[in-house]
Amino acid sequence: MNTLKWVRGVNGTLGWIAPKRVASKMRLAFMTPRALPLREWELPMLANAERITLRFGLSALRWGQGPTVLLMHGWEGRPTQFASLITALVDAGYTVVALDGPAHGRSPGREANVVLFARAMLEAAAELPPLQAVIGHSMGGASAMLAVQLGLRTETLVSIAAPARILGVLRGFARYVGMPPRARSAFIRQVEQDVGMRAATLDVAHYQLDMPGLIVHAEDDNFVSVKESQLIHESWFDSRLLRLEGGGHQRVLADPRVIDGVLSLLAGRSLQTRQSA
Repeated sequence: MNTLKWVRGVNGTLGWIAPKRVASKMRLAFMTPRALPLREWELPMLANAERITLRFGLSALRWGQGPTVLLMHGWEGRPTQFASLITALVDAGYTVVALDGPAHGRSPGREANVVLFARAMLEAAAELPPLQAVIGHSMGGASAMLAVQLGLRTETLVSIAAPARILGVLRGFARYVGMPPRARSAFIRQVEQDVGMRAATLDVAHYQLDMPGLIVHAEDDNFVSVKESQLIHESWFDSRLLRLEGGGHQRVLADPRVIDGVLSLLAGRSLQTRQSA
């Protein structure tokens, strides 16, 4: 019997008898990231980076010189997963700062969630020059959109393979690990208590996104449905939707069409700023 089948079996039985206990264990599992090893192709990017420490011990990597672009990886991700995009941005004359999210890499913490990621971006932005762009992948994309609601200022915003609704993410995880209805409800309530926000409010349909943006999603993403990208696009007036036939959840980060889209977005915004000056 594999581990997932065993977890589902235990949750399916105990979830009826002790729903809060099961919910508590699954909440901990949901919010505790694993430290996954770097791939070989990430090592040169890491070797060329400058390691910086921001307020409250938040760790980040920095490359290049010029206007600042802030990157946020996804769940159990790393800054160096953006390697191809970082190289293109540096070559185009930008400074790239990529955060280690809370409880990831060298940043402090044992648990993480979308709100902690968003607050980390706000903390970082307070110590950085004005941001020309914020780019987030997966949970990092959801966090970037939330961070804007919390006061993050940026000229442009890019969301890659991000969910539109955090409540959908929670429900999907609860079903995946086999929690019955009462345990699922308790799980969502416990997460809401931890993050300090109702899950239903963490939905782009309620957000105000008033900067130019790019939304990227691959049709074959098996982790976050491509349908989420359409929901984000419908809630974001000044956005372009780039849907790719392939790229999955991770490989999309290195797609030349994504890199071209990001550079075009930045160039267009820079031109607009110069013309209005």
